[in-house]
Amino acid sequence: MLTRRTLRPLLSILPLLLLLAGALQAMELPPLSKGQMVYIPVYSSVLYGNVDEDRKHPREILLSAMLSVRNTDPNHGLMIKSVAYYDTHGNRLREYLNQPKLLNPMGSAAFFVEYKERSGGTGANFVVTWNAERPINQPIMETVHVFSWGSQSQSFTSRGQVIQLDNDSAASLGLPANQPDTP
Repeated sequence: MLTRRTLRPLLSILPLLLLLAGALQAMELPPLSKGQMVYIPVYSSVLYGNVDEDRKHPREILLSAMLSVRNTDPNHGLMIKSVAYYDTHGNRLREYLNQPKLLNPMGSAAFFVEYKERSGGTGANFVVTWNAERPINQPIMETVHVFSWGSQSQSFTSRGQVIQLDNDSAASLGLPANQPDTP
């Protein structure tokens, strides 16, 4: 029979059990994928300060940016099919790959936007398309932005967001199949 004396220790650990259950749920691994199209913001320039009455627009700082694509799967490689660079208006400015690039398990690749590059503007972005022979851990894709002048420097990162799944990955999640890739 449950009494106050036997119930009190059980009730005292209930909050701990609830916290543990929440932590375990938060530790769920993301779904595996055989391929994705990923959008990654690039801030090749940043506006700052006030609008100058003479110039009619704020000041601008140019930044360099490095896109890092990291294969997080310890057992299987992935193939980067395309690394496209777009400007603020959605115009494709450049393709960084002449041919697909293999990333070994736990490997990474970097793609660089120079400090002097102005054509991307404040809304530039990369779109990376990758695939794998079998479902693997999703890669991490982020840009690292850097401004350095004299003794001052600023840096920050932007994380990629999946905008399209390959058909096998979409089906495994119960989602409709994607349309064919359009560069």
